[in-house]
Amino acid sequence: MAIHDLTSQRLFVGPDLAAGVRFAPSAEQANYLVNVLRLQQGASLLVFNGRDGEWRASIFAVAKRSVVLEAVEQTRAQSTGSDIQYVFAPLKHARLDYMVQKATELGVARLSPVMTRHTVAERVNLDRMRANAIEAAEQCGILRVPEVDEPVKFKALIESWPATRTLIFCDEGAEMTSPLAALGALPSGSALAVLIGPEGGFAADERELLLSKPFTVAISLGPRIMRADTAAIAALALVNATLGDWR
Repeated sequence: MAIHDLTSQRLFVGPDLAAGVRFAPSAEQANYLVNVLRLQQGASLLVFNGRDGEWRASIFAVAKRSVVLEAVEQTRAQSTGSDIQYVFAPLKHARLDYMVQKATELGVARLSPVMTRHTVAERVNLDRMRANAIEAAEQCGILRVPEVDEPVKFKALIESWPATRTLIFCDEGAEMTSPLAALGALPSGSALAVLIGPEGGFAADERELLLSKPFTVAISLGPRIMRADTAAIAALALVNATLGDWR
């Protein structure tokens, strides 16, 4: 397993990265580098954009409210990671922040909020979700920041679901009690999604709709009832260990 530099400051940036490219980070990032971290001209940090790998950059120029960075050398090539989509009923405020951060750390490629019958959060702040995903990627050495989808209604999501992507959902009434056995029966290398329902569980008709589809797989998370954010971590860890990039 590769050992990455987790001590240097890391920034997620927008521009394309290549040796010698100079670019300005956002005003917020510039303020953080200069006024919070007190970095000076010539200081080194790591940058990534989700496309061109990770680069060692240096501060080329500093002004009161702006910074110019220069990409010096690539430290890691871009990696794609597992094709895991995380579909979830949104939670409120801090618990949603936590769930998005942990899903990012666990390597999901896409975050897809779905509004179910028992979803408690009426609105979803997509900008806040993206900010939490970026922060988690910056802090944990991840090279890919997940895409963030607009919220959709549960029925519309399931009825338009692509048959080629297996949808794994956590079901207290799953026939197979061992999640490892259920996941181990799936072919490796296929496109996957993990669905976590709301705190109150899926409504009866929602569960019936899920079970009626050939692309769904129900798994149990054991004898204890978990909160949605805990269930997300448990389910994504199981999928990574059996079908993802932990193998």
